[in-house]
Amino acid sequence: MTEFFRSRRFSPVLPFGIKMWKKEAWGLLLCFFSLPALALQNQLANSPSPYLAMHGDDPVHWQSWNAQTLARAKKEGKLLFISSGYFACHWCHVMQRESYQNAAIARLLNTWFIPVKIDRELNSALDEHLIDFVQRTQGHAGWPLNVFLTPEGYPLAGLTYAPPEQFLTLLGRLQKMWQAESSRVTELARQALDELVRQRQSRNPDNPLPENELLQKFLGSAMDLADEMSGGFGQQNRFPMAPHLSALLEIQARKPSESLAHFLRLTLDYMSAKGLRDHLAGGFFRYTVDPDWQTPHYEKMLYTQALLADLYLRAAQVFEEPVYAEVARDTLAFAVGEMCNGEACVASFSAVDDKGVEGAYYLWKEEALQQLLSAELRELAREYWRLDGFETRPEGVLPMGGVSAEALAESRNLPVAEIRKQLEQARRLLLAARGKRSLPVDDKRLAGWNGLMLFALSKAARQLDAPEFLAAAQKLRDYLVKQLWNGKQLHRAVHDGRPVGQASLADYAYVARGLRQWAETSGNQDDRRLADALLAMAWQYFHTDEGWLSSARALLPGMPSVQAQEDGALPAAAAIVLRLSLTSESKQLRGKAQQLAPETWLAVQGNPFSYASSIEALLFSPARSNQFP
Repeated sequence: MTEFFRSRRFSPVLPFGIKMWKKEAWGLLLCFFSLPALALQNQLANSPSPYLAMHGDDPVHWQSWNAQTLARAKKEGKLLFISSGYFACHWCHVMQRESYQNAAIARLLNTWFIPVKIDRELNSALDEHLIDFVQRTQGHAGWPLNVFLTPEGYPLAGLTYAPPEQFLTLLGRLQKMWQAESSRVTELARQALDELVRQRQSRNPDNPLPENELLQKFLGSAMDLADEMSGGFGQQNRFPMAPHLSALLEIQARKPSESLAHFLRLTLDYMSAKGLRDHLAGGFFRYTVDPDWQTPHYEKMLYTQALLADLYLRAAQVFEEPVYAEVARDTLAFAVGEMCNGEACVASFSAVDDKGVEGAYYLWKEEALQQLLSAELRELAREYWRLDGFETRPEGVLPMGGVSAEALAESRNLPVAEIRKQLEQARRLLLAARGKRSLPVDDKRLAGWNGLMLFALSKAARQLDAPEFLAAAQKLRDYLVKQLWNGKQLHRAVHDGRPVGQASLADYAYVARGLRQWAETSGNQDDRRLADALLAMAWQYFHTDEGWLSSARALLPGMPSVQAQEDGALPAAAAIVLRLSLTSESKQLRGKAQQLAPETWLAVQGNPFSYASSIEALLFSPARSNQFP
């Protein structure tokens, strides 16, 4: 749910209630600057992560995240400063430019803190832990994520983007407080973390809701948040919320409802017709910054393409609507052509261009259109892609869905085929010009995200009878099995033949899901058995008597297990493992899942909207157990 409640900036507050945002005398900070810096060096210059490598020239002496860094903080008695982000993130670039390349801020961080930079896509478990802390103490979170911790690893204060003046003031106040009363601050931070953990691990109810009541409670909570005018959930940013829409589609498939059908169709139509989608090249942006789906946050994530392609494929079946299948086909064609050139797919395309301007790669100015298109094509493009309003948008206009080709043909008394031919000509000219622009790419090939894409491609190859998707799925399967799986464990990514990052529960779950779907499409039973082997490892590495772990190795206190994982932009990995295990041919896996299902049922019923994937696994699994309520 973190993505849903994301905010760009907020005033950091210590979890035990000390306000952090008061102005301090600059003399205090100048005093700090006069002290000698520690003998740290920036360790990120040659990182295989594009996000970390871009911070390699920062004057901040960024350290890698490992046990040695934590030990150094303890030895020197300094606060840890962990900054998490990712390559495609616009505000991550902004804060780097304004703060992390600021000499005064760098000196303060290097002198009084142990600064650590992590790629959230490689250290997902740590990022998840810190996001949870900020979410619970602030009510909202996002990236760049910046958290201060005691040397023991207790989170102290967190913030997302902050202007450099405010960030500098915060650093000074934190250091002054730490020097004056470090023991008291540590104890208060420990107590605050213990309370957050206690709240997160609150006792489940004793009595499970009947199946129909749980379904109705989930449906009711979803519709309470549903915007029946614009689609989507909430009243601020618009995230696709694919796991939640997927669960609602399954409800609609089994228990059709006119009101639910209206909401789902409205959401699917607006997502595909407005600013969330790239109407020239295909594919979807991560979210829009407004509730009307108009202005995207321009980063394109691999997982977004995979999850939304799968969502539209299912919608095409549920509503018997070919246009949704075409949206899925278009999305996957973009992914295969632009993100999956080679064996596997890259992680993301940046929200900013090579000059650091957000959205510039995708936006059009009137003079550019006049140079590229004839008057006739320009008028067609203006109506079809709503390319107007330049006087109020000096940064440029984003193409969106406008007048249909059929309506354009009727107004011009021309065949639809002729209009489509002219629109395709205009599209090719625009894409050729856009292709001369530069868009930075995060070229990590992440196991879990490629597992999601393998699932979508395998499903589409079968449902759409698309041999091009079958061929792409085969290449992707081979990469996962031959490059990221060594016969004993899964690698999150590789660089120059060496493992990068630590495979998480999500990697095992999503790759197993992709291999299971590939086996159904290709008939390769060896891949089905490999999927079961990955599921068995997921249970072994990430499940304990207390619940699920995101990471098999936790370096910080307060990273406990949970009985059920909440959904975010991606489906909860534990729910995927549960569902796949319930339908496995392995008696052992089915037994584990059937034993855990009643406990999961109790854990999700208090707030079912947050556990859409678990609800889907429990209510719609074809392998229901008598132990279920």
